[in-house]
Amino acid sequence: QVQLVESGGGLVQAGGSLRLSCEASGNIFNINTMDWFRQAPGKQRELVATITSRRNTGYADSVKGRFTISRDNAKNTLYLQMNSLKPEDTAVYYCSIIATAQRYWGQGTQVTVSS
Repeated sequence: QVQLVESGGGLVQAGGSLRLSCEASGNIFNINTMDWFRQAPGKQRELVATITSRRNTGYADSVKGRFTISRDNAKNTLYLQMNSLKPEDTAVYYCSIIATAQRYWGQGTQVTVSS
């Protein structure tokens, strides 16, 4: 069984920063891609950032230059540094990993950006 536990969400003013963490535990082997998704009320879940096992990264256009994804393979932990936050970044943020050809999801952490 694989568990993903996110932390670091909260309420922040526009222009502020937050750092999300996601720790993976359980029977995990060969973690490949690690991703952050988000889902705002009434909207579809969208991919925010992705990082491969070789640390190649990709970002949604809406967060490029403001968000940074990173990973610590020794700790099986994924991070998302979010700077210059905007009200439109308000959403539940989910981490997700692909390991041994299966995708796993965390429970989500709420990020709220006030104007």
